[in-house]
Amino acid sequence: MKRLALVVLLLAGTLAYANNSKIAPELQNYPSTQKANIIVQYAPGTQVNCSGLLGLVDCLLNDILKLGGTILGDLPLVNGVVAQLDGNGIVSLSNQSNVVYISPDRALTPALSNAAPAINAFSAWQSGYTGAGIGVALVDSGISSHPDLNGGSRGASRVVYSQSFLPSNSGTNDQYGHGTHVAGLIAGDGASSTGAQYSRTFEGIAPGATLLNLRVLDQNGEGTDSSVISAIATAISLKQRFNIRVMNLSLGREVYETYKLDPLCQAVEAAWKSGIVVVVSAGNNGRTQASDGYGTITSPGNDPYVITVGAMKPMGTPTRTDDLIASYSSKGPTAADAIVKPDVVAPGNLLVSLEASNSTLYNEFPTDQVPYSYYVNGGSSASSSSYFSLSGTSMAAGVVSGAVADMLQKTPGLTPDQVKARLMKTAWKSLPSYSSYTDPVSGITYTDQYDIFTVGAGYVDLEAALANTDLAKGTAMSPTATFNASNDSVYLKDSPSAVWNTSATWSNAAVWGTSQFLVGSGAITASETPSPTVSGSNALWGGNALWGGNALWGGNALWSGNALWGGNALWGGNALWGGSVPTGEN
Repeated sequence: MKRLALVVLLLAGTLAYANNSKIAPELQNYPSTQKANIIVQYAPGTQVNCSGLLGLVDCLLNDILKLGGTILGDLPLVNGVVAQLDGNGIVSLSNQSNVVYISPDRALTPALSNAAPAINAFSAWQSGYTGAGIGVALVDSGISSHPDLNGGSRGASRVVYSQSFLPSNSGTNDQYGHGTHVAGLIAGDGASSTGAQYSRTFEGIAPGATLLNLRVLDQNGEGTDSSVISAIATAISLKQRFNIRVMNLSLGREVYETYKLDPLCQAVEAAWKSGIVVVVSAGNNGRTQASDGYGTITSPGNDPYVITVGAMKPMGTPTRTDDLIASYSSKGPTAADAIVKPDVVAPGNLLVSLEASNSTLYNEFPTDQVPYSYYVNGGSSASSSSYFSLSGTSMAAGVVSGAVADMLQKTPGLTPDQVKARLMKTAWKSLPSYSSYTDPVSGITYTDQYDIFTVGAGYVDLEAALANTDLAKGTAMSPTATFNASNDSVYLKDSPSAVWNTSATWSNAAVWGTSQFLVGSGAITASETPSPTVSGSNALWGGNALWGGNALWGGNALWSGNALWGGNALWGGNALWGGSVPTGEN
């Protein structure tokens, strides 16, 4: 009997049960002997970044290494490490009290010109605001040398720092062609298209800003969480040296868990709280038919702190009054947390910007090569060696990063929350109610309604943002959307720390406008009342065909871990995720 009890105890000692609350969905039930690259976040106070003689080995001897794993790198920004460990080790690690969360080192991909007149950038330039003195950290596929990025001291490049975070490639040139394009939208000065011989000039929104080239994407536009986190940490460490006030992340990947556990979101929050305005692309999955594009915001654009940007189509004209939402622009609310996103929209479709010579995008999409005749008087039909056209929320994010640089040149004392709140409040809100686009290849017609989950607070207006003097007292965290099944209505719930609805100046109607709330109704508020009983007059949508009992809310696909998020076609390595849409929309 004693022997049997001893055997039972020994067996019990060898059995390990996973604490799935600490394990990302993709790693749950992971093959026991198969190794995975993972990011482990530790509890505050846990010594992860060690300074002893044995460094990480001495610090983590009793967990990852003892479990047969390998330490690949230190991620102090999220109090974690990137490591390699098999399924058995992941299960064991999940039971350690100092471990907060274990997630894969996930892959990311990257998420242009009538943009300047569409957001009233000329007014900023005429007033002398060009982003001069402001450093913009570009976390992307690199920046290649280009004349339009010169103009620094004695004509030197305004790319003042370059570093690669790719494990297998230390080069910082842009082999993919995405980062250079975004760099031009932020800070290109149009040198290669300025003069009497040119019919068009392609100038970024902050042509006086300096850039920091933090390369995290390879020649195929692929990267990982750990590379991006390391790049963000470097930007924070260089903030004072280069006056980095803006960070642009025109990239993203699918959402698997709450932003409170996502290491990528934790990293961008650290940058935000250090005083850097973080601008992120919304993603390019607005055409997802299963949800009419709703619920497709990418990470880290799902974080409530950052400025998440959707894409508008300038329609080939300098005026914004005819501009329409791009049907591919991802919509909120976000998966897992139902955060109201995007925050704003900006030009992102068919924008011309800088070409990275012999890059992957340039070679693979010849139809996006810009002929000289497009901007040179009497020019030939040969492809330009300076400019290239791309579309996507990636491009829209670059436009907004440039606008933020101009704002901070004028008022350098603004905090990230004050920049975001001012940019949202002053956004142009005279948008149509609906628009449609028919894809010429598939024949599918996509119809968008211009609600708060599609256009956020509206179309960025740099002139209005520069003229505004309102200072937000509180955070500018994006609200949460909540669903009341009893009346089929959706409501906004503000963070207690947020400035929203604390005064008439920052009312929801003032920030988001009235038309983005309740379709077909005059409701001017959209906040959940403090009591458990939710007032019907505050509903975002009440009985609307799209929201009234629709699949998005009632315990369905979007919120119940169903196929929309379960590794299906939407999230399974989709080429459009968080990057550019090379063909754009006409």
